[in-house]
Amino acid sequence: MKNLADHDSFVDGVPHDTFAQMRSDVPVHWTPEFGADKGFWSLTRYADIMAAQKEPTTFSSAQGIRIEDQSHAEYMARRTFQETDPPEHSTTRRVVNPAFAKPVMAGFEPVIRELASDIVDQALQHDEFDGIDLIAKRLPMLMLGRILGVPDADLDWLVERGDALIGNTDPDFTETVIDKVNTDAYAMMPFRSPAGVELYDYAEEILKGARSVDDEGILARVLRAEGGAVQGQDFKNFFCLLVAAGNDTTRYSIAMALWLLTQNNKLLPQLQTGAVWESCADEFIRLASPTLHFRRTATRDVEMHGETIKEGDKVLMWFVSGNRDADMFKDPHTAHLDRSPNRHMAFGQGGPHVCLGMWLAKLELKVVLQELSQRITGLEATAAPTWTRSNFICGVKSLTLRPTLK
Repeated sequence: MKNLADHDSFVDGVPHDTFAQMRSDVPVHWTPEFGADKGFWSLTRYADIMAAQKEPTTFSSAQGIRIEDQSHAEYMARRTFQETDPPEHSTTRRVVNPAFAKPVMAGFEPVIRELASDIVDQALQHDEFDGIDLIAKRLPMLMLGRILGVPDADLDWLVERGDALIGNTDPDFTETVIDKVNTDAYAMMPFRSPAGVELYDYAEEILKGARSVDDEGILARVLRAEGGAVQGQDFKNFFCLLVAAGNDTTRYSIAMALWLLTQNNKLLPQLQTGAVWESCADEFIRLASPTLHFRRTATRDVEMHGETIKEGDKVLMWFVSGNRDADMFKDPHTAHLDRSPNRHMAFGQGGPHVCLGMWLAKLELKVVLQELSQRITGLEATAAPTWTRSNFICGVKSLTLRPTLK
């Protein structure tokens, strides 16, 4: 089995064989101390992960949601509402939820379709192109600007900083690779990254009114929200969360869809029938599971599958494993675009921390695939994909495609 604490275990993609072995033989698995971080328990079966998600009083988010160990001061400086438990989490969520509601996101479909149409047309002008750079990365980036209410001119800069934050283990995204260099100077910054300093400064300008944002964007809405506007350090961390997670997870979901289209020549014709548009996004996202895990911390001793998880132990809920559990999903490693119901746990579904951007991600994926599928009759990968070096956010980061046009 590969060491799940080692980011190098993911450089060739998710080690699904390791997760399969864990689900079968050691569903509650202990990984010992690795590098600077203490050991942790892994939950790999769907049912166990779902049960843990529903018990935030036992499996708490209030000491961090990643493997990294933090001091209390670091946690308090960097936390977002993701790293809190109910009722505190619920209070903040009530403020931000309305801006991300399904009907609100559905209202963006005309904008998404216009952007997706232009993006796909521009990509298909090339005989070969990197589908991640020209499609999977491009659409979420432009939509990030519409959602946040920031200028298009700032988006490349913001996304690069967001990549450096959430890709802090990958030398393609940052020179400050967290397990390769000393990052103590950035201990109070999100992801211990110098990019956090720059994003904090950007957010501070918004707070001071020195940088304008669209009144209808989410940033402006949460700053003036009735019943508890998000301000100060909470706003800075919320801003960093939106820039990083709001872009990368959707990018890697689209990237997985493009990769799967090249691996299974039955998928494109199935999309072109028009019969699976209401279900295909969930299936591609299930197989992508771009946020591989969230960590919790046990608040009391818990017995599971003959193991004792002790109070204070770190517990990782591996969504990427639960989403391929054969006890929950028939033929789990194969894309069945008509799979319904599809109760996958990507986006943290099933617990109080379900992703705010879930509806937007599904809509972006669906629309970009609609625009692509109506213009091509085939899609070939002309080189092997490259994958992110990360055990937290994982996905295809480059993929050379050759389309066959209609």
